[in-house]
Amino acid sequence: MSTAVETISEQRCFDGVQGFYRHASAAVGGPMRFGVFVPEQAKRAPCPALYYLAGLECNEQTFAMKAGAQRAAAQLGLVLVTCDTSPRAARYPGDDASWDFGQSASFYVDATQEPWRQAYRMETYVTRELPDVVEASFPVVPDARGIFGHSMGGHGALTLALRNPDRYRSVSAFAPIVAPSQVPWGRKAFAGYLGPDESAWAAHDACALVRSTPLPIPLLIDQGTADKFLDVQLKPELFEAACAAAGQKLQLRRHAGYDHSYYFIASLIDEHIAHHARALSGS
Repeated sequence: MSTAVETISEQRCFDGVQGFYRHASAAVGGPMRFGVFVPEQAKRAPCPALYYLAGLECNEQTFAMKAGAQRAAAQLGLVLVTCDTSPRAARYPGDDASWDFGQSASFYVDATQEPWRQAYRMETYVTRELPDVVEASFPVVPDARGIFGHSMGGHGALTLALRNPDRYRSVSAFAPIVAPSQVPWGRKAFAGYLGPDESAWAAHDACALVRSTPLPIPLLIDQGTADKFLDVQLKPELFEAACAAAGQKLQLRRHAGYDHSYYFIASLIDEHIAHHARALSGS
């Protein structure tokens, strides 16, 4: 492993290793933490990497500890990578004043507004810097990447894939924020990170992006019908309509009785891992 990566902890998990690490990030100007699950198959040959983006108030440990994804990843030979949801070292006034902006709420964009643009460069971090670190330090197949996420992280997975179509071979999301320009969470974040000019927001809005740059790969989205954020913040029907208009292949599945929690994610995680494994293995 590269000496640029510091090991925080490693535990044996489904015959593989779940580890958490730290490295110095040029993109955000400070240390960043991330997690990697390496299955046993990677001892024999490098494996594809699947990147997960967490939601508001989460960090690099949340998915690894709550979703139960390692079992399926071990069976199908995928490396799982998780990252933090915002820079932590650089602090700015008001970055912890609310739970949906600032700390743990980067929305995975490169901010253009002061002071956030100095460190909140999470698109660059997720799409460029983190894969470079992972591919240099762990037994993964270069350029064989998938991306998925939950809520704010689902927004990140969709928009980063749509904005960087050459970077990912597979995409999925749990309860994503698909139209941030039109909902309170997104409007608050975009105004702060990207400024008051709403015309600039479309470049980070999945509904707007898919209309102009649909992907040649199918998208998978799962949404619970008992999600308390469904009608005000998530609005999957808007993305469904945008995909239909653009000719984007989309499987949007609605699940009765499920909410926004990791119980929902854990219930369906195996199907998402399989979705990515099929694309990343070329089968």
